[in-house]
Amino acid sequence: MCGIAGHFSATPLPENTPDVLDGQLKTIVHRGPDGNGQFVLRDRGVALGHTRLSINDLEGGSQPLHAIDDRFVLTTNGEFYDFKRHRSTLMAEGDRFITKSDSEIAIGLYRKFGLDFTEHLRGEFAFALYDQKEDELILLRDRFGVRPLFYWVSPDQSTIVYGSEAKSVLAHPDVPVKLDGKAALHQLMQTIAPGMSAFENVTSLAPGHFLRIRKRGGKLDIHEQRYWDFDFPHEESRSKTFDEQEYVERVRSELIDAIVLRLEADVPVGCYLSGGIDSCCILGLATGAMQSPTKAYTISFDDDAYDEAPIAKEMAESMGADQEVINLKAEDLYGENYVKTVWHAERTFYNTLGVAKNLMSKRVWDSGYRCVITGEGADELFAGYPALKRDMFLHGLSHEPDSVKAEYQAALEKTNQLFKGAILAENQRHHAKWESICGFTPSWIQPWMDTLDLARPLLSDDLQRELKDYDPIEEIASRIDASMLEGRHPLDIAQYTWSKCQLEGQILNWGGDRVDMANSMESRPAFLDHHLAAVAVDVPPSLRIKGNIEKHVLREAVKGVLPDVLYKREKFAFMAPPAHTDKSKMAKVEELISEYLNENTVEEAGVCSPERVTQFLNEYRADTDGTSLVRKDTLLNHLLTLHILHRQFVSP
Repeated sequence: MCGIAGHFSATPLPENTPDVLDGQLKTIVHRGPDGNGQFVLRDRGVALGHTRLSINDLEGGSQPLHAIDDRFVLTTNGEFYDFKRHRSTLMAEGDRFITKSDSEIAIGLYRKFGLDFTEHLRGEFAFALYDQKEDELILLRDRFGVRPLFYWVSPDQSTIVYGSEAKSVLAHPDVPVKLDGKAALHQLMQTIAPGMSAFENVTSLAPGHFLRIRKRGGKLDIHEQRYWDFDFPHEESRSKTFDEQEYVERVRSELIDAIVLRLEADVPVGCYLSGGIDSCCILGLATGAMQSPTKAYTISFDDDAYDEAPIAKEMAESMGADQEVINLKAEDLYGENYVKTVWHAERTFYNTLGVAKNLMSKRVWDSGYRCVITGEGADELFAGYPALKRDMFLHGLSHEPDSVKAEYQAALEKTNQLFKGAILAENQRHHAKWESICGFTPSWIQPWMDTLDLARPLLSDDLQRELKDYDPIEEIASRIDASMLEGRHPLDIAQYTWSKCQLEGQILNWGGDRVDMANSMESRPAFLDHHLAAVAVDVPPSLRIKGNIEKHVLREAVKGVLPDVLYKREKFAFMAPPAHTDKSKMAKVEELISEYLNENTVEEAGVCSPERVTQFLNEYRADTDGTSLVRKDTLLNHLLTLHILHRQFVSP
C-alpha cells in the first residue's frame, strides 16, 4: 500500500517541478511513510511520484519501478495478488524483473497484453504507467474502487494533475481550491454522485476504468475506458432450475481463494472483527489457512444497542484468535479525532463510525501490524443491506402471495427500527428518473431524499439561486449506466445501483481506505475480489435472499466456521451510537458546533445560511422523536464535516 501523485503535460514542465511534486507527496505521506521517489522528465512534461508503505519486497521494492529496458515507468498504490504465478509465466517467456515486488507484474503484463492486461490484474490498486516510447500515460483504478484516484484537468486541456487523495491534487499550485456547490448539496444529503469529489473540477476516476492520456498538438487527448463492471445476467438467461449446493460450493471455493491470496505479504496480516458474519467468516477461514491464531481487532461502543463486541468475542474465542478490543466513548469519537477523520476522508460523513475505524487502524499500527483482511463487500455481493431486502420484498417476489410479502416487510421494519431515518425511510419515496431506469426507486436512496428535504432549505441564498433547477437525485441516476439495469432482476438492480454510489463513495472511503491509510495501515477486502464477484452475480436472487434470510448462500458456504448465534443472526447495520443517544456525546457535539457552526464560520464558508443553520440546530435540540432525531443527527454530522472541510482546505 502506498500513495501516488503526479502530473503530465503536453508542454515542458518548469524547473521547480521536483519541488511541486514533493509538495504533492507530502500531503499523502501517511499513505507511505517508508520512503518516496520521483521520476521527472521536464522536457516531456512527465512527473510521477510515489510514497511507500512496505508490504512486499521490503528491501528492494522502492518506486517508481522501471522496466528492465527502461521503456515503462510505474507508480502504484495497492496490491496485485497471484503475482508469483504471473512472474513465473512471464519469466518462462523471456521477461525479466528487477525487484521482487508484486507491483512489477503490471509492467510485464502490459508489455505482453497491451491494454488487455486489465483482464489479468487481480487485487486492489490504482496506478500510473508511463510509456516512454509512445510518450503516453495510463491512470487506472481497480474494479470496485477500493483504492482512490483523483485528477484535475487544466482549462486549456494541456495538463492533468492526479493523486491518491484529492489533497495531493490540490497541492499543485495550478489547481484552484474551492468547495463544489453541487457536491456540497450532495454531501449534506449524504450521497455524492459517482465521480464527484468535494472540490470543484477535481474528479474521482470511476472504478473499473482507466484514462489513456496522449499528446495532440499542445493539448492532452484524454480517453476514458471501462474495462470491467459489476455485471448481472439478464433475467431471461437465468435458469429456472438450479442446484443450491453447487452455488454454495462455488462461493466457498472462491472466497477461500480470495482470502488465501490476501494473506500473502512480507509482514503479518490480521483481521478486522465485528459481530457480523462477513468479518467473522473472514477470521474463521483465515485461521484455517494460516493454521495458527489470527490477530483480530474489534470496536466496542459504550451503548449496548450498537455494540457488537460480545458477539465478536464469542467468534474470536471459538477460533482461538488473539483479539484486541478498542473501547470507544464520546471523547474518542468527537473532538480532535473527528476533525482529523474529516481531513483524511475529504468528504462529509453521517455517522462517527469512520472516526471509530480511524482509531481502530491506529491501534493496528501501534500493535505492530500493517495489514488486515476486512469484510467489506459481502453485503454488496450477497444482498445484505436492509434496503436491498425491502426492494426484494416489494419488487422481486412476484411469485409470492401478498400476505407473505407483508409478513417479510413487517419483520424487516421491526428489526431495523433503530436505524429508521438513516438506513430505511419510514415512507416510500418515488423519483421519475429512477423509476425510468430501474422500474422503481431503490430503497437505499429514499432516506437521503428525506434528508435532502431538510438540507436544501439550509443553503445560502446565493447557492439556492445557483442550484434552483438542479436535482441531485436525478444527477445521481443520470450517472448510472442504464444498460446495466435493463432486463435484470429488481434485486440485481438494487445491488448494482448501491454499489455504484454508496460502496465507492462511502463504505470504501470514510469506512475503508481513507481511515485505514490515515494510519499507514493497509486493508484488504477479500469479498471485493472480481473472481468471487463473478460467482456472486450468477447466484439466483432467491439464494441471495431466501425467504426472509439475507446472504443465504454465503451463510451456507461458511456456516462451518460460525457460531450458531452468528449463523442465525440477521444483518445489523454497523454504526456508532448517534449523538442524541447520550448526554456526553451531545456535550462533545456542542463543542464542535460552537467552533464550526457558529454564524461567523457558516457565513465565511458561504454554503449555508447562518440564520437557517441556527434555526435547524435549535429544532434539533428540542426534538424528541426517535426517527426524526436519527435523520437530524445525520444532517448535523454533514453540516459539521462540510464546514470543517472548508476550514481545512479552503480557508485554513
